Amino acid sequence: MKVRIITGVLAALVFLPIVFIGGGWFYSVMALLAAIGLKELLRMKGIRLKNIPGIIALITVIVLVIPKDFLELPYDLNTIKIDTIIIGLFALLTWTVITKNRFTFEDASFVIMSTLYVGIGFLYFNETRALENGVRSLFFVLFIVWATDTGAYFFGKSLGKRKLWPVISPNKTIEGSLGGLVCAVVVALIFQLFFPIYTTMILAVLAALVIGVFGQIGDLVESAFKRHYEVKDSGTILPGHGGILDRFDSILFVLPILHLIQLMS
Repeated sequence: MKVRIITGVLAALVFLPIVFIGGGWFYSVMALLAAIGLKELLRMKGIRLKNIPGIIALITVIVLVIPKDFLELPYDLNTIKIDTIIIGLFALLTWTVITKNRFTFEDASFVIMSTLYVGIGFLYFNETRALENGVRSLFFVLFIVWATDTGAYFFGKSLGKRKLWPVISPNKTIEGSLGGLVCAVVVALIFQLFFPIYTTMILAVLAALVIGVFGQIGDLVESAFKRHYEVKDSGTILPGHGGILDRFDSILFVLPILHLIQLMS
């Protein structure tokens, strides 16, 4: 626990100033994190980033992460992203033929899914930061995700009796999950009081509940990946925490959902 806390504090001290600075620094860090996250996910399947499928996935994910205000292009960026996904898909399918099915259709499907999962998640990091109140919005989401994780852990340790989803994550409890949502709402109310980003407290609470619920779903999705591929952590880059996906799994789910339901726009 001591190592986990120290790593978390140091990571926050590095990451939060980058969020505040924004611009090219932030976008570059998001691209780097997306690349590391993709590497971690592909490694679960035994696919290396330096191999042809990994290179295709890496190029695709880097293009996906580019925010609309980062580059002045003569072409529509969304069209470029869709074209890149299509080219990547057909390139991966072609690779199944070239390798005589040593690289299988299932492998190609996993690579595409992993690329979209990581790429879209980190894209919305960038899109949220690019909003008029982007710094405040990202801090709001980050603090609530961290409050949910912390609340779920301590409520689960002290009050947890009923398992939430033992097949996927045996240590998580219903009491911990509910405690995490309570902490999310408390943090949202405090944040809204001092740094308002919504027009009413009710909207802030609603956003907190959405973040808390989908953040926990994102965490369970990552747990399902790891359990299926029989790995303890997605990586080892963060002592006490695991890999990049272990730390960003909740936010990769939350940010696209908030944009889809227009709670972050």
